Amino acid sequence: MNEREEAGRIGEALAAMRRERGLSQAEAGSRIGMTSQGWSLYEAGRRAGIFRPDVQRRLTQALDATPEDLALRLDGGSPDPADTTSNGGLSSKGRDFDHRPARPSPPLAPVQPETVMFRMGSDDMAPWAFADTVIEYDPDRLPREGGGCVLELKDGRRLVGLFVRLTDRQVVVADAHSRNVTLSPANVRRVCAVVARHDT
Repeated sequence: MNEREEAGRIGEALAAMRRERGLSQAEAGSRIGMTSQGWSLYEAGRRAGIFRPDVQRRLTQALDATPEDLALRLDGGSPDPADTTSNGGLSSKGRDFDHRPARPSPPLAPVQPETVMFRMGSDDMAPWAFADTVIEYDPDRLPREGGGCVLELKDGRRLVGLFVRLTDRQVVVADAHSRNVTLSPANVRRVCAVVARHDT
């Protein structure tokens, strides 16, 4: 694989990680002082700097991730090469002297938070999200400034916006046209971070 193809693979993995987190190119770029055009050049694999460890660290930091997460994504979560019982591997009971030593049990994986999904009913947040876009959010995670959020209101409704701030006196979100909407915390049950948007 040549350098251009490899840069394209890295860019595609970066784009997939960004989409999983429900961020636009502009939102991801703004977290590290970069324009959406600059970010898009990295995702397109058109910037040679994408191979530099410090650049990868900066890009993945905008996604609350690490260069190691990006590398795992590129590997496609390849199985442990020492594990010969997975699909495509060899397995044999063998004789006593053929047995491998027992591998230590891996540590328990952290419990992944449960997310909530719902379908947008209007184009009010276009172009950030359209009617029929499925919004996935984490009820136990607060959004970052400028990131997508869902406000679960006490009357049972959900309000989708871009998070501005949360204080004792107000909850402020912006719509897709950067107009602020202010609510009283008394009317808001929970402020939740959007973790992904799924276009149908």
